[in-house]
Amino acid sequence: MRHKHGYRKLNRTSSHRAALLKNLSIALTKEGRIETTLPKAKELRSYYEKLITKASTGDFNAHRAIFAMLQHKECTNTIVNEIAPKYAERNGGYTRIIKTRMRKGDSAPMAIIELV
Repeated sequence: MRHKHGYRKLNRTSSHRAALLKNLSIALTKEGRIETTLPKAKELRSYYEKLITKASTGDFNAHRAIFAMLQHKECTNTIVNEIAPKYAERNGGYTRIIKTRMRKGDSAPMAIIELV
């Protein structure tokens, strides 16, 4: 049973899961909205909102913390200098998940995740 379990495994090893969330975060930063499966979107929401909360201070340590999680210079600068200041007065809820369709091949529930 998974009572009070902290995260979704997404049928991946821990390193594969970390790489997946990192790549989805980079795509979301670049595009502003992406379509993925519903469980991935729900897991990405938690990961990405923690990134924005860390970046909200805007100092050098925020840059280092975000770069440690993303390993992407342009996206790190975008999050710290452009995205996080927009949500400075907001306490969470930076992303929105919209359920869209069932994928034809495997009938997986799909969703769009976007910045509010």
